[in-house]
Amino acid sequence: MSFPTIRSWIALLGFMAATFAAAAIGGTATAGSVREWYPALVKPSWNPPSWVFGPAWTLLYLLMSVAAWRVWQHRTLPGARSALVLFFVQLALNALWSVLFFGLHSPGLALAEIMALWVCLVLVQRSFWRLDRTAGWLWLPYLAWVTFAAGLNCAIVTLNR
Repeated sequence: MSFPTIRSWIALLGFMAATFAAAAIGGTATAGSVREWYPALVKPSWNPPSWVFGPAWTLLYLLMSVAAWRVWQHRTLPGARSALVLFFVQLALNALWSVLFFGLHSPGLALAEIMALWVCLVLVQRSFWRLDRTAGWLWLPYLAWVTFAAGLNCAIVTLNR
């Protein structure tokens, strides 16, 4: 990969804007519920403290953006276009999870949705890894976090029946 051009830097900013737009949708859905509804739920002992989520998601959104940007730089390779389509599909699923869980107060529906998100993330991981190993490595923390979040979501559903 050569030194990034102006166009390439603009593309990186575009991926960051799209990713943080999804974050903003999720944050809007989460804002009120995280103070009122979520604290009343029974959660497992391994539920992280509230202050972990903001920094963790900020880092994950940055890593996701850079990973997608790196794949975009290989956009002429076979599979790059479909990998980037999957990236945007998972962004929509990412935002939808917050709407379902926090906005609609539906952990059960959110659990079903996070399973679809997880499958999509695995497909993105596989595609990114094939196109750009660094992008694949950058994607792994997000996949790991969503795997953990799915377990947490499942525990919350189970504990709050």
